[in-house]
Amino acid sequence: GVEEETILTAAEKFSLIEKTIRIHQLNKVVSYLCELAGVSRSGYYDWLKAAPLRAQRDDQDELDIELIREIFISKREKVGALQIKMVMENEYSAVMNHKKIRRLMAKYNLVAKIRKANPYRKMAKATQEHRTCPNLLDREFNQEVPGKVLLTDITYLYYGKGQKAYLSCVKDGATKEILAYYLSTSLEMDIVYKTLKK
Repeated sequence: GVEEETILTAAEKFSLIEKTIRIHQLNKVVSYLCELAGVSRSGYYDWLKAAPLRAQRDDQDELDIELIREIFISKREKVGALQIKMVMENEYSAVMNHKKIRRLMAKYNLVAKIRKANPYRKMAKATQEHRTCPNLLDREFNQEVPGKVLLTDITYLYYGKGQKAYLSCVKDGATKEILAYYLSTSLEMDIVYKTLKK
């Protein structure tokens, strides 16, 4: 069979060159090895110079992952980076960028067991199935007559320890007045019916 070619990153190549030179005491062949690996000699020396910084970052990562791991396990491994960020801020008063949390989760192989269904997608799908109304307004929402055009929207707000509340509103297109609103902790279709009833 055809052998699969392994694609190495520059850093992986530098690491191999460094190991080869260290193990075989081949200090004279840096240029040759760099050329062989298709990386620049100056790039290799820059990479060598940055070794203490990389080690420092690894040490910091080891410390940071501890708290992430603690939260991850306490939530039965059912949380992703954004939820971990919220728990960190609300329960531990610690602030960390969610991209960093995501990077560390990947580095230390923490994979959330369950991806929650996106409630918005669920709702969009539900409304899609009943989309039989013609588009009469064509985005002309202000028809200058109060009560003629009513607009609905749902937004979410955080409260307590990172819990979500959903706010459903009906607004008059002409007066911009909120005619009815309903607050709920779940995003089932019920929230829409209750708002409309109000």
